[in-house]
Amino acid sequence: MNNNAFSVNESHLFDIQELGDNRGALAVVESMKNIPFDIKRVFYIYGTAKGIRRGFHAHHKTRQVLISVCGSCKVHLDNTKRKKEVLLDSPSVGLLLEPNDWHEMYDFSPDCVLLVMASELYQAEDYIRDYDQFIEVYGL
Repeated sequence: MNNNAFSVNESHLFDIQELGDNRGALAVVESMKNIPFDIKRVFYIYGTAKGIRRGFHAHHKTRQVLISVCGSCKVHLDNTKRKKEVLLDSPSVGLLLEPNDWHEMYDFSPDCVLLVMASELYQAEDYIRDYDQFIEVYGL
């Protein structure tokens, strides 16, 4: 994976710098360095029951980075031109999620803690929660 190439409008995995020694590991994320935006909001998802899917939306402008700091989950991405599944199972790998990707998180392990860093504060009007509307906005 590549830490240096952040492409606009293309969600992708990237490595997170790990430091450590015999005491353990330390992962570093910094705004405008390995996270290509100013971080304005941080939240995490945990305790997700088996069989539950989360997300089901895209954004008009919010960019996000998702990191499974513990456990694992899968992310379904759909930007109307390609669909792909991404496995997040390492605290040293982030998923840069662009606004134009409809995303759904699923197959959470019982111990999963999914950290999300966002470029914008929460605003309900930034969310596209209807798939048909998403296709109208980002479709061909």
